[in-house]
Amino acid sequence: MISQELRINPWILMLAFTVLVGPFALNFHMHYPDEIFYRDAAIKMLQNNDYLTTYLGSGELRFKKPILTYWAVLAGFKLFGVNEFGSRIFFLLAGAATVGLTFLLAKVLFRNSKIAGISALIMAANPVLILSSGRSIPDVLLVMTMTLSAVGFAGLLRYGNEAPKKYTWIMYLGLALAFEVKGLPAAALGVLGIIYLLFNPWKRVSWKTLLNIPALSVSIFIALFWFVAMWKIHGPTYLDSFLEDQVGIRVASRLLLIFQNGLLAYVLLIAMFIPWVLLAIPSSRIVISQCWKENATFFGFAILWGLAILAMGAMTSKFYERYLLPVAPVLAVLQGWILVRGEFELRKIGSKLASILFLSLSGVVLIAGIWLGVKGETHWSVWIQIGLAFPIFGYLILLTKKEAKLPKVITYAFLLIFFLLSTVTYHISLPHQGTQVRDFIQKSGIDSQMLIAFVGNLDAGSKIRMSLGPEFHLIDLPKSSWKERVNEYQRLIIEDKFLDSLSISEFEVGQASVNWDSKQIPELLKSYGKPEFDPLLNATGKKYFFLQRKKSSEKSK
Repeated sequence: MISQELRINPWILMLAFTVLVGPFALNFHMHYPDEIFYRDAAIKMLQNNDYLTTYLGSGELRFKKPILTYWAVLAGFKLFGVNEFGSRIFFLLAGAATVGLTFLLAKVLFRNSKIAGISALIMAANPVLILSSGRSIPDVLLVMTMTLSAVGFAGLLRYGNEAPKKYTWIMYLGLALAFEVKGLPAAALGVLGIIYLLFNPWKRVSWKTLLNIPALSVSIFIALFWFVAMWKIHGPTYLDSFLEDQVGIRVASRLLLIFQNGLLAYVLLIAMFIPWVLLAIPSSRIVISQCWKENATFFGFAILWGLAILAMGAMTSKFYERYLLPVAPVLAVLQGWILVRGEFELRKIGSKLASILFLSLSGVVLIAGIWLGVKGETHWSVWIQIGLAFPIFGYLILLTKKEAKLPKVITYAFLLIFFLLSTVTYHISLPHQGTQVRDFIQKSGIDSQMLIAFVGNLDAGSKIRMSLGPEFHLIDLPKSSWKERVNEYQRLIIEDKFLDSLSISEFEVGQASVNWDSKQIPELLKSYGKPEFDPLLNATGKKYFFLQRKKSSEKSK
């Protein structure tokens, strides 16, 4: 009989993940620099009607990543319009799907709903997954597709040579899609997994079982078709850019750097599973031994992939926590398995302390959101969001007092922090530069016929490009040589720090946007909602100006 306390419906958990992370993810409350590459390329695809070739905002070709991430942004734009929601919706859904696939992975391995439920809860509360679900970059698509392939691996690990053919299909298709997301890292994990299937000492899978010709053929076509298309359209030179990104600039050569990155990767890999890893400590030594005896095949597979991702992280020239994400679901299942076998739900003190901690953090963010909402101008949707948070918050407090369903409380309280965080960042980060510039251009009646040159922070430029839509053509000028090229354009959007370098007497100048400077946030918060706020923001904020060349200047040229 399954414990009522740990009965998890994966569809409800996936929906909760989407709803609670959605407000934070689907607008630019936080912006990751690499998003510009995929968003700008998707807009160029719409403008060029070419859905295979990827461009930078400057118009230069970019072949550093395969096509699938670009298509995810493009699909969002096609379905929901060229806006923040469209650029990120499929990445949020990929994060939710990863939670569901983690549940399925554990269910295939153990046929145990309790282990599957705890594993899914662990993954849903993974901070790297949550943050990656709000970024239109490859990482969340990579973890989703690698988890799909892991389900296939799980079927083969469980059933061996008697495994239904669907598992080889799932394994190969997942790896093919992962290769079209990120390239060689997916291939490396896939090859290691297949070698493990063939040679592990507990339940080997024969090459005849793995040699599913239809699945291999379809998967190879999916994995390589974009590369073949680029070879045919642009020739072999495109591979230089791809291989430089995949191997050249990312592989470290200094031993000290490898050690530092490896140590950092190890620490972060543990940190991303807090508090769950701490809850397993009291019985870890005995339980790990029991789990090894119960299913050494999966235990070895999980350790192999974990060590592989640590080695990949150590070998990079610059390490990011998101590099650990592809194997997080497999490790979440390992963690869930250890917790359940150790009967952690009977030791309620640790779970209750974790619940209280995350509920306290949620409460602090809730109070901050209400305070800022009262002090400043607040959209009605933010108040609805705050109103929805109250019954969720109250319900989780009630469960904590009763010491009931504490694993659920931990996950939902953690997700609630992100749900409420956007009520705070709304006042600081929105409206962003793109929204403000779009409103300025619409009010000024500026048409979309001429090119507009952009000089400034490329993140801001990408937001402006998206907000203006594919009807406007915004070209990024290089910061090193923009002065030599600016005379080619009649219209210009320029960051304030570059304005003094330009002879503005030739232009009609309008302030198109002003945003909070992060260094000035404490001072701005002190005056928020007071008469002195606007002058202070205008004096300290980061500004962008719209410049249009005067007709007299045009004639003289």
